[in-house]
Amino acid sequence: MTDLGLYARMFEVALEEARAGAAEGGIPIGAALFRRTGELISRGHNRRVQQSDPSVHAETDAFRRAGRQSSYRDLVMVTTLAPCWYCSGLVRQFRIGALVVGESRTFAGGVDWLRANGVEVSDLDNAECRQLLERYIAANPKIWHEDIGEDSD
Repeated sequence: MTDLGLYARMFEVALEEARAGAAEGGIPIGAALFRRTGELISRGHNRRVQQSDPSVHAETDAFRRAGRQSSYRDLVMVTTLAPCWYCSGLVRQFRIGALVVGESRTFAGGVDWLRANGVEVSDLDNAECRQLLERYIAANPKIWHEDIGEDSD
């Protein structure tokens, strides 16, 4: 069952992470993993630029920091941007029960595919997320295209 008030509170943690990534000079995307009760399990942000590692997207950073879980079905992945195919696969592979997305206008990723495969997806359509990312993309188009696996020319 969707609780938008609880999801909004969870989202603030992911947004803090996106801001931290921006402050470090990285791509401003943040994520966090919670239990459905609202208990924070882990948090992270995109560190591809900072660590020169193409696999450190916000969702994978939060996922790795969560450590091993006996089950992921009761978890909620909260991310400031719709997850790319790589991160959508992570949500699907481990059957994370719900996904809260800050926005999907800038990049839709695998949101429709996740919904079609039974993942509860809530899109908050948050203006701050969109503005953070749009500013970053305008200033760093080559890095952005690299992040989503597209050629920049």
